[in-house]
Amino acid sequence: MTSQLNVDIIVDKAGSGGSNVRMANTSTYVSDGGNVTQNTVQGLVKSWYCLQGTDTFGLKDSFNTASATDNGEGDYTTVRTNAFSNANYATAALCSSADGSSAHYNFTVENQDNRLRTTTSLRTYILNAISGQGANDALESSVSFMGDLA
Repeated sequence: MTSQLNVDIIVDKAGSGGSNVRMANTSTYVSDGGNVTQNTVQGLVKSWYCLQGTDTFGLKDSFNTASATDNGEGDYTTVRTNAFSNANYATAALCSSADGSSAHYNFTVENQDNRLRTTTSLRTYILNAISGQGANDALESSVSFMGDLA
């Protein structure tokens, strides 16, 4: 037999603020229109980072990202704190131009040919579309990771 709890607000025991909520992998939410349900855990970003590529290299901010390595100009490897269950996770990336102007049209790519993607690490390149797709450092690049954690 199932139960249903109807409340307006959940707070901690003291009544002073929010409460921790733990969800199972089968938790669902109802769409805005009310006609579709989706898996809540599947829809979450599991890892992300914002990386400083010029001047002092390093992570500016991150979630579930343990470290970043500068392998050379426009060539970075990042490592996840918690592994994905397989290497078939999705990524979405964005980067700024090398000098903050519109003179460079950079984009982030992954070197799939060399299989530099694992359950814990991803190697990416910042390429310049104007100068023959040569790699160059970007002021900032950001990548989000979606998939199942191990």
